[in-house]
Amino acid sequence: MAATPDHVRYFDHAATSWPKPSGVIEAMAHAMTHAGGNPGRGAHSLALAASRTILESRDVCARYLGVHDSRDLAFMPSCTVGMNLALKGLLKPGDRVIVSSMEHNAVARPLNVLAAQGVRIDTVLADITGLVDLGEVERMLAHSPARAVICQHASNLSGSIQPVADLVDIAHAAGALMIVDGAQAAGHLKIDLGTLGADVYTVAGHKGLLGPQGVGLLYLAPGVEPVELVQGGGGGPSDEPFQPQLRPDRYEAGTGNLPGVAGLGAAVSFLAAHENEIFVAEQALTQRLLEGLEAIDGLRVLGPMTGEPRVPVVSVVHERVDADRIAFELDRGYGIAVRAGLHCAPWAHKTLGTLETGAVRFSLGLGLTGDDVDAAVVAMRAICG
Repeated sequence: MAATPDHVRYFDHAATSWPKPSGVIEAMAHAMTHAGGNPGRGAHSLALAASRTILESRDVCARYLGVHDSRDLAFMPSCTVGMNLALKGLLKPGDRVIVSSMEHNAVARPLNVLAAQGVRIDTVLADITGLVDLGEVERMLAHSPARAVICQHASNLSGSIQPVADLVDIAHAAGALMIVDGAQAAGHLKIDLGTLGADVYTVAGHKGLLGPQGVGLLYLAPGVEPVELVQGGGGGPSDEPFQPQLRPDRYEAGTGNLPGVAGLGAAVSFLAAHENEIFVAEQALTQRLLEGLEAIDGLRVLGPMTGEPRVPVVSVVHERVDADRIAFELDRGYGIAVRAGLHCAPWAHKTLGTLETGAVRFSLGLGLTGDDVDAAVVAMRAICG
């Protein structure tokens, strides 16, 4: 019988973090009970309280991510929605983009749609650890102009951390935009968007940032304005016939997710107060897990080797035991929650040679201990023995 939630050893933080800090739930409940009006849709006390909640959460997130002007940060229903808005709003038929071979479907699928509409997609292959070759990106840009370079900051499969700062410099030197998927980086790496220089950076609220599901962030650098908007509607001055130009109203059509935004603000406040200890603990546990798994016969660990930089994601493939079987046995026999399969990242699996087998992913986060990691290693030895 599967373990109850209270007894689960949860290694699926790359899908969504769990459990959330208590302040997140409290902030969401407070938003619904004490600030329950519609933000920006009235001057009565509840509407103003809702607007104030949105403003305060935006400021908290901007400070944490190093965004100088919080108006450059828009709340989205998810990181994926933000990426769709950016890609479909900035790219047009005839444009060329360079994209890494490690991208999640949040990037790959919108690009496939755009390719059918005439956008040229050139892929830079990552190596067997999941890292892109900076020299190859430079050569591809020198060969032909590009509208944008698109790359994840960290991989949800290999855990590899891309040299995004160098990619920004390379892209800008060639006159291209730099678009970054930060879904697996925010909350696990120190991010300063004001210094990084990326033109677009998308963030998931419910993963490393420890917020609720249903809310994300889209950063657009000053002067970067998607021409075609995915949606339009309420927000901003109501007498304008088209979506307002003012940020962030231009990108936040319709009634926003007030409880989600409040919860995200509380989560980011928690992170800001405990960031260093969380980062140190995550890395120590990740290295402990790596050392244990690498000692198991027949088990291939994907991504960077022990001691090399990575986010707290460790994926493995066994030469004899199927990934789905391992995940099933971990859940039913040991109360350990992992994710098996392609992880919405078939490009990455193809790059690492695991498209046919899939992989078992352990992703670590708040709440896990050394005992949990040791239990996972013992369970893997038993299942793969």
